[in-house]
Amino acid sequence: MHPQKALPETYQAGRIKRRRRTKAQIEQLDQQIIDVLKEDNPQSVRHVFYRMTNPRLPESVEKSDKGYNHVQHRCKELRRSGRLPYQWITDATRRGYFTHTFDSAADFVRAYAGLYRADLWRQAGQYVEVWTESRSIAGIIEKDCRDLAVSLYPCGGFASISLAHEAAATINDDADGRPVTIFYIGDYDPAGVLIDQSLEKELRLHVRPEIEFQFDRIGITEQQIADLDLPTKPRKAGDKRSLHVLETVEAEAMPAGIMRQLLREHVEALLPPHALHVARVAERSEQRGLLQMAETLEFLR
Repeated sequence: MHPQKALPETYQAGRIKRRRRTKAQIEQLDQQIIDVLKEDNPQSVRHVFYRMTNPRLPESVEKSDKGYNHVQHRCKELRRSGRLPYQWITDATRRGYFTHTFDSAADFVRAYAGLYRADLWRQAGQYVEVWTESRSIAGIIEKDCRDLAVSLYPCGGFASISLAHEAAATINDDADGRPVTIFYIGDYDPAGVLIDQSLEKELRLHVRPEIEFQFDRIGITEQQIADLDLPTKPRKAGDKRSLHVLETVEAEAMPAGIMRQLLREHVEALLPPHALHVARVAERSEQRGLLQMAETLEFLR
């Protein structure tokens, strides 16, 4: 029996051509991943993958499931080795549910003092929410939504009627008669361009008719695809929806930093001048008061 020959680094198997990266090429790819995340974090693995498909990079990856899996594997190895901080990669699709307990009332007040937020939108003429097609995108902009005190809803594709009904009930209670603006971020593909239309239609069924309501897709748009030269894929053959969409783009193809900046620009434009600064000053004052309360409670134990 003849010994099995070692496979060459590049070989042809049927119609599938496979290339095994050298150690130097893997190190180059790893450094590219680290550099991208050092510049802007957190990002999802899919965001990093799209950055790695840039053909101008010394070691780019192919725009395929195989390319994505390779980037995902390298991110995992880099995090386990300690070269990449775990918190630089976000995954909002998997989260636990926790019950927090405390040693005392003072411990409770101290733990939550930092969560106190002033009403940033009290003087605003608008009520604002942000919706995303996926939890992956929500994980990228969650910190900014918290900072701007706007509700964030990842609808996970076509939203359930229960989610739309509950969200509309919140709008009816919290809008307080003000005009409502919802900013939406989702894929540009035959299904994606219908999701926000379906969501807007479902919300309008339950939002009180006297409330002025605006639904604004801020990403991904056809203009952004051209302006940012976002990577596209051909639409699936046989898909009869949205025939005007010839090339598809996932929302994660937009660099995370640009997405955050885009969101902040749209939301902050609806806030009163200096609202963020005024709110921060008020929050620091109230937080100091809460910490003093915690000290008093500790003393009284």
